[in-house]
Amino acid sequence: MYAAFFGLNQTPFSIAPDPRYLFLSQRHREAFAHLLYGIEGGGGFVLLTGEIGAGKTTVCRCFLEQIPSHCNVAYIFNPKLTVGDLLKTICHEFHIEVKHEGTGPATIKDYLDPLNAYLLSSHAAGQHNILIIDEAQNLTTYVLEQLRLLTNLETNVRKLLQIILIGQPELREMLARPELEQLSQRVIARFHLGALSESETRKYVAHRLSVAGWRGAQPFEEKALRQVHRVTAGVPRRINLLCDRALLGAYASGQKTITHQMIDRAAGEVFYGTSRPSLWAAMARGGNWWAGLALGAGAGALLMWGGNALMKPAAPAAPFVQQPTSEKAKPPEALVVPAATATATATATATPTPAPSPSPPAPNLDLLPPGPPPSAVWIDNENEGFRALSELWGQPLTARNPCLQAIERGLQCYRTTRMTVNGLRQLDRPALLKLQISGQGSGYVMATAISDVAIELSVDEQRWRMPLSALSSVWAGSYATLWRTPPGQKEHLSNGYSGTAANWMGEQLKHLQDNGKLPASAGTLKERVEAFQRANGIDVNGFASTTTLILINRATGVEEPRLAQASP
Repeated sequence: MYAAFFGLNQTPFSIAPDPRYLFLSQRHREAFAHLLYGIEGGGGFVLLTGEIGAGKTTVCRCFLEQIPSHCNVAYIFNPKLTVGDLLKTICHEFHIEVKHEGTGPATIKDYLDPLNAYLLSSHAAGQHNILIIDEAQNLTTYVLEQLRLLTNLETNVRKLLQIILIGQPELREMLARPELEQLSQRVIARFHLGALSESETRKYVAHRLSVAGWRGAQPFEEKALRQVHRVTAGVPRRINLLCDRALLGAYASGQKTITHQMIDRAAGEVFYGTSRPSLWAAMARGGNWWAGLALGAGAGALLMWGGNALMKPAAPAAPFVQQPTSEKAKPPEALVVPAATATATATATATPTPAPSPSPPAPNLDLLPPGPPPSAVWIDNENEGFRALSELWGQPLTARNPCLQAIERGLQCYRTTRMTVNGLRQLDRPALLKLQISGQGSGYVMATAISDVAIELSVDEQRWRMPLSALSSVWAGSYATLWRTPPGQKEHLSNGYSGTAANWMGEQLKHLQDNGKLPASAGTLKERVEAFQRANGIDVNGFASTTTLILINRATGVEEPRLAQASP
């Protein structure tokens, strides 16, 4: 309803668990890692708990997309079953034929015998079997004990059935009961998924807006974002619900900026049970915000739930990934905005920069072989990778130290070990990713295109397709790229830069402000830097970091190669 009003392609906080919106916070990554560890840990139970709406199911969906091909999965999402019904469902999920002789219903033994035979035969064939039970807090003690007995079938090195229990916090309390002590002792990995921090909440909101097509300054004021976190306690599902309602209210009243007062009103309706009569009373007192909402939206929209999903996830999750993500400013690479430069008026002298190589047509990733690229073709070292990457900037770097040569060409190398899929989308540029696979070592490949669900990894002229949800299994966040420095800047930008870069940045931010993409209240250069950081969901820390300058390049149309927006 409100998407076109805000210039969006779709509603960013919808109820649908769209994988394009995947946003994986650090906590979600840790939860995901625990699930992966569980299937490699020799069997037993893995426990994942979290509050309602914290993203447990989203993590599970990402996990399902990365399960190796030699693993068979049975997924149960409605565990309010008797032991017999549960065993019947497990056999059905594993496609096990159950035969029952005689009259009457099938017995537990009718299900256990073929299940045991299946587990033994599949193990002999080199396959692993995983049973995932969602909403496991609904299991009875008796059913949990039967699940424990299923793990008794084992070899000398591993159990033949891996069971993953996903549920709300009371599941932990259940397993702490004395009668379930034997099961609790078989839990080889457990993780409790907490809510998002205030910083992660800000990035989550910015990520979902970005995936939905938002460009420009963040529509949520800073106080509004703080209020979103305070009201929702950082629970993603509650964030979706609240932000969706606030955007709907802003649309109904013709406002394109979301204030903390709007968040309070939306929260009153969504979470605190404000009744319909009280809304009409507010309208009678001149509460045109809710009056517009009531007149512009149907009852169904008023009752719409804001969605479960981090799914995006990413991150780029979109996920989510990140979840626009930036690195915290570090002294060696941060660009401090000195007070003396806040009112600078000198104009930087622009120097012509060669145009980068034309971007290739957006590829269809479905036509590419599946990744990751084999380790035999990986780029051996970072310098070699920068030399390959520089071709895309139209500035071939051939020196032994390509990053030193890059400064002479008006470019600069940028590195971080904490990049995410969401950050890949946000920085939107070809980059080096360092891959690492157990038993195969590590090496570099180039990320050259991205779609909603996959990424193109390239080495020389060879290309591979890899699902975004699977990327974290071979990539831990090591990222390197090039970016074009401000015109006239001839030295490495470091802590306490002088006028040329500051003046250029001031002009660019003032241009964004004049076009309504930054708040008019930002008077000094430092305030505009902070407003720009808030608008892009990156750390507001008083520094014009490298990430900030890269995003200013993108926002103001500086000519640099972009990640090709590929079709799935």
